[in-house]
Amino acid sequence: MTLALSTARQKARRRAMLLVAPLFLFIVVTFVVPIGQVLFLSVNNDGFSQTAPKLGAWFLANTDGTVPDEAAYAALAADLDQMRREKTAGAAGTRINDVVPGSRSLFTSSARASRDFKPPYKEALIAKDARWADPRVWHAMRAAANPNSLDYYIIAADRQRAEDGSIQQVPPERRLYIGLFASTFAQSALITFLCLMLAFPIAHLIAHVRQSTANLLLILVLLPFWTSLLVRTSSWIVLLQRQGVVNNVLVALGLVDTDRRLELIYNNVGTIIVMTHVLLPFMILPIYSVMRMINPAYVRAARSLGATSWTAFRRIYVPLTLPGVAAGSLLVFILAVGYYITPALVGGADGQLISNMIQYHLSASNWSLAAALAFILLVGVLVLYWIYDRLVGVENLKLG
Repeated sequence: MTLALSTARQKARRRAMLLVAPLFLFIVVTFVVPIGQVLFLSVNNDGFSQTAPKLGAWFLANTDGTVPDEAAYAALAADLDQMRREKTAGAAGTRINDVVPGSRSLFTSSARASRDFKPPYKEALIAKDARWADPRVWHAMRAAANPNSLDYYIIAADRQRAEDGSIQQVPPERRLYIGLFASTFAQSALITFLCLMLAFPIAHLIAHVRQSTANLLLILVLLPFWTSLLVRTSSWIVLLQRQGVVNNVLVALGLVDTDRRLELIYNNVGTIIVMTHVLLPFMILPIYSVMRMINPAYVRAARSLGATSWTAFRRIYVPLTLPGVAAGSLLVFILAVGYYITPALVGGADGQLISNMIQYHLSASNWSLAAALAFILLVGVLVLYWIYDRLVGVENLKLG
């Protein structure tokens, strides 16, 4: 009897595993594999190592810190000549250019002149371009000789290799990515806060009106989902421009002078306003789903025991809504961190997020740097998710 029961349970488990197997396969193919590729691209770039084999051999035979000698320059001259014949100087130069800006022209121009290089090669190459004596170029080539390196994470952290090979912070005028990461997380937090402030009273209203009215209000909340994101964003451009509806109303009310209309678009303000509107339903729905399940008897019991309306709301009602608030906040924040279309259309030069920089590097075919930035963003979100789990607890999430 026991054996038969055990066999039946095993069959049930196998059937259950077969049922979830398509979902598991879908997650692996559409999520795990792309994330793995992103991680691989962020540390792998063979643009230089494949095109400079002789110089790579010299780096292997000589330890880091060895001053480039005539043999090193001879290997470099031979590789440049090979790059000229195979037309790969651009790829090699682009790889080094990511670490030492301006190096691409060094490779392409030197490759074109490689036929004229004669011993001694060190003097010939430096006479062609003095940058061949720059220790930073040699440190970059040594690092790039290995296709696997952390160069792109160094760049993404606003760092660079110094002449002695150490890693130091780039000059202030070239610092970009750390500030953009901080701006992205700060704007996402502000958008989440604004969505919460707007969504809570709306959800409360929907949860406490007649069902027919609640259904009508829910349709109004869901209506943006049925409209194209591009159309909604374009509508905001019309509303927020200097001659738009919002500025016209403020001028008509006398709140703003007609020659001092507000700059509400193509900056951070525009990004925050439009993204708050776009993401607001993702905050309303989880909070509403929790509010409609709260038993009104709890608040009535508090009132019957002497609590004021405000005290009953603050100490009884609000704590019961926290699972929905937590779910909506986490959902809106994660969506805001990775948002791309809205900042690209209404953000201008000041309202861009890190996602726009990732897209910029993708369009420039700098896949490795884009992958490094994307992976850092992913790690940042996972760290915040871990902090959220430690402080609030994922088990308290309620989406419906």
